Amino acid sequence: MADVVWHQHAPRARRWAAIGSPGGATVWLTGLSGSGKSTVAVEVERLLLAAGRPCYLLDGDNLRHGINADLGFDRASREENVRRVGEVARLFADAGLVALVPVIAPYAAGRASVRAAHEAAALLLLEVHVATPLEECERRDPKGLYARARAGLLPGMTGIDDPYEAPAAPELRLTGSEPVDQAAAAVVALL
Repeated sequence: MADVVWHQHAPRARRWAAIGSPGGATVWLTGLSGSGKSTVAVEVERLLLAAGRPCYLLDGDNLRHGINADLGFDRASREENVRRVGEVARLFADAGLVALVPVIAPYAAGRASVRAAHEAAALLLLEVHVATPLEECERRDPKGLYARARAGLLPGMTGIDDPYEAPAAPELRLTGSEPVDQAAAAVVALL
């Protein structure tokens, strides 16, 4: 946009030093609903905070209560959801925090766009695929979404009648069956 110019402010290194951060990053946990993304992210948050590492959990459901409250679940809304969450995560990482982002993010192109924005800003993005099989996600079904989708009450459910494009080369792939503490430790080890 020609009339919009990025406003320069304090250098990143100075901001990071002020909060004692070794560097900001985004950990993007992607997978089907019920895969365990948020459960792992909460444990990663606990481990990082215990180690004195500034972080913030940007849970997809929580963001749909505010910044993304105006979005539905059609393809365009899902793409916009990922774009917005990616931008917020990038700003948090730039501020020196580890942004923990457990979001389904079903489309590869959206995740690639978030990665490109982080790379352009020279910020680390770690993609973690929580690859819990659909059958296990349906068995867990913590929100009752799969049961509603199978009953025809929830059209467009990712993994049922809308695709989930699994990452081809994430920095870490979890099976969804490892103990949460081990999964979280594997994520923290990447940072």
